[in-house]
Amino acid sequence: MAIRNIRIQGDAVLEKKCRPVKEMTPRIRELVRDMFDTMYEQDGVGLAAPQVGVLKRIVVIDTGEDPHVLINPVIEETSGEQRGYEGCLSLPNKSGIVTRPDFVRVRAFDENMQEYVLEGTELLARAICHECDHLEGIMYTSLVEGRLYDNSELSQEGEEEE
Repeated sequence: MAIRNIRIQGDAVLEKKCRPVKEMTPRIRELVRDMFDTMYEQDGVGLAAPQVGVLKRIVVIDTGEDPHVLINPVIEETSGEQRGYEGCLSLPNKSGIVTRPDFVRVRAFDENMQEYVLEGTELLARAICHECDHLEGIMYTSLVEGRLYDNSELSQEGEEEE
């Protein structure tokens, strides 16, 4: 188990497009384990490889049901719309309102390089979109409607109704 340093917005690595993973190697397998450990340590629901400084197309997500590894993910279908607060481990203690699809279908490879399809709604759909954006060098802050909030503002005032 290794906790990796999370890169913070402003770090150039977060603005770069990631390269595909060609094969599973011991280093990639270790990276995936470390990404889960890092995400859990920070109480996150998703983490993309560039957030730990690795420009590979790897995402880990755990919304509380089943953990998912998405290697070389490609979003194939989206539908519906959800609007809500979104945050990011690369921008600690901040959040903003973002509109995302309410349904997402993504094709990816798992940690054994077996291709599979994952479908998600609500939080899982949001996490898939958010983490896949990281692989393209896109931070959620470019999608925020209005302004970014300091999370202490939200906890003091209560969440605003949408």
